Amino acid sequence: MNSKKYIGKIVSVSIDRPLGSVHPKRSDIVYKVNYGFVPDTVSGDGDELDCYVLGIDYPIKEYKGKCIAVIRRLEEDDDKLIIVPDNQSYSNEEIEQLIMFQEQYFKHIILK
Repeated sequence: MNSKKYIGKIVSVSIDRPLGSVHPKRSDIVYKVNYGFVPDTVSGDGDELDCYVLGIDYPIKEYKGKCIAVIRRLEEDDDKLIIVPDNQSYSNEEIEQLIMFQEQYFKHIILK
């Protein structure tokens, strides 16, 4: 899947793991940002394309924002989009800091 095609585009996200929720399979992972998926897409792992929503500091159910980067997991086919409010930007270091609660367990790179 070419998830890089989303960079720079406005994307609608359904949030299934809102800020503050606990991972369904790992009780030691608490979501520090809203996390969801792009409906009606298929990622490399067969599920919808996952997204981290940055810049919204309260739990949400849906969001429409700009994709500024892709997290590419190097040992599995499961890219994650980085979605932010249209007027915000984040450095790679800021993105890493915000998603580390989950991505620390995976080798990954940030594509912009």
